[in-house]
Amino acid sequence: MIKIFTLFILFILGFNLQAQIKDLRGQLIANDEVEGLHIQNKTAAKYTISNDDGSFIIPAKVSDTLVITGVKYETQEFIITASIVDLGQFNVQLIENVSELNEVVVGKILTGSLESDLENSDVKPEINFYDLGIPGFTGKPLTQNERKLFDADGGDMVGLVGGIYGGGPSVNLFKLLNTISGRTKKLKAIVELDNRDACLQRLKDNYESFLFEKDTLAENLRIEYFLFCQEDEEFLTLCNQNNEIKLLEFLQAKLSAYQENRKIVTKD
Repeated sequence: MIKIFTLFILFILGFNLQAQIKDLRGQLIANDEVEGLHIQNKTAAKYTISNDDGSFIIPAKVSDTLVITGVKYETQEFIITASIVDLGQFNVQLIENVSELNEVVVGKILTGSLESDLENSDVKPEINFYDLGIPGFTGKPLTQNERKLFDADGGDMVGLVGGIYGGGPSVNLFKLLNTISGRTKKLKAIVELDNRDACLQRLKDNYESFLFEKDTLAENLRIEYFLFCQEDEEFLTLCNQNNEIKLLEFLQAKLSAYQENRKIVTKD
């Protein structure tokens, strides 16, 4: 009888402890982008990723410790209090991680952001950000979505602690979580779509008047035609090659195919 009573008490206590865990709504606040930051419940081994407006939902209970990480912000630890659990929501003010410059160039007002100050400078030195130990990109300026992908997927998945001075292997946790959550895959798809749209607009600007010089195709059908071209698997490859002859041959062939498809549809 005592054993049954003990088991009953343990069951009730376990049920009550489990009931204390609830989904809490969080909101990240900052002056810059707040999408794709990682929020980890260290105590309960749960994690999630913030939405484009900085909102997120994570299971937690009183005294759980949340760790918030992101490339642009300082890592923060946040303790869940009883009042937060009762309210069911909370806000976190993020602190921007700014790279400070040690020297000031006379005649220019520096902001403290290396990338911004280089853009405002009249001098254009060849700087390798990786030599300075700062993740960066020295080629063509990235688009907003390309920057998001670079932040999410930058660096090696596994590296060495201590670099050239030795040390054991270390896992790029930020990149790993983005891969597992599917965020990296999603961003790659978005970047590819952006590239297709940019390429489509360039072809439209450069070749529309030539293609339809003797064709009376309506404006809405011209747009449909270019979208028809964009769906081709070779579209992006040809566009990136910048081979004008191949591009024209491709566009003319797709125009003939599009017109044939319209004839079939019209007959039906």
